[in-house]
Amino acid sequence: MSKIKGIYAAGLSILNNDLSLNVRKTILHSESLIDQGCHGVAIFGSTGQAQLISIAEKIDLLNELSKNKYKKNYIIGTGLNSLGEIINLIRISLSLGFKKFLIMPPAYYKYDDKEVISFYSRIVESVPDAEIILYNFEKLCGYKFSINCVNELVNKFPEQIIGVKDSSYNLYENLEIKNFSILPGSELKLLKGLELGCSGIITATCNVTAQLSRKVYEDFFSRKKQSVNQKLCDVRSAFDKYNLISGLHSFYARKNEIYKNVLPPLCLLDSKEEQDLVDTLNKLNFTLKPSKAA
Repeated sequence: MSKIKGIYAAGLSILNNDLSLNVRKTILHSESLIDQGCHGVAIFGSTGQAQLISIAEKIDLLNELSKNKYKKNYIIGTGLNSLGEIINLIRISLSLGFKKFLIMPPAYYKYDDKEVISFYSRIVESVPDAEIILYNFEKLCGYKFSINCVNELVNKFPEQIIGVKDSSYNLYENLEIKNFSILPGSELKLLKGLELGCSGIITATCNVTAQLSRKVYEDFFSRKKQSVNQKLCDVRSAFDKYNLISGLHSFYARKNEIYKNVLPPLCLLDSKEEQDLVDTLNKLNFTLKPSKAA
């Protein structure tokens, strides 16, 4: 059986006006997503601006998150390039009771499957209690997992390599591994993925589509006729026209100005893009659910 399954949001990080991390509101935002239907939230994924947030702030949030009522529903992203810092952050997280981690290969440098296997092997050998979800997103790190690489990692570490978030979409239709979670990175792939035996999704836009995504998921397993999948896909397609972080923060900021804060070089949508997005969503009769972070 898959070790992780369901609807997961790649959670937003909420920043103060001085661009420091607002720990309380980031956690409240994630709680809201779970209340709205997400099975869980990935903290400090790429959508959460993880690569731009300091390690000290991450540790502050992890300390508070360890006391949260939804503690078991969180996946911790490392959002780091340094092998040593990744291992240290995992050790701290494990000490606080977190077990599941979303880890992308390092950005900037060129490498292939052999080097990726070495990278994850070092992590697993250093922190064997961690359960790792591979993060396949060539657009961000420059590397795309091959089927052979994933198979080799799972064969080598069957208890530690438990799944993959597939945002490059070269794996979810072709990868077949028992007791292994395959989670595409878009609502556009949710229904097809479930039909193929995938475990669910981990996506940025579940910050706004939690209820719709959960209904598609539940209706699939209840064998009910799909009634909201097209709307779900249309909403995702509306956001896909823009940088997802910019679009999500701009959309949320219409109701709460704190969401205007993003770390450079990220930025909000310009006024025309924002209005175009809102107009598209209005035509779909789509509204934003209130967040606890408001």
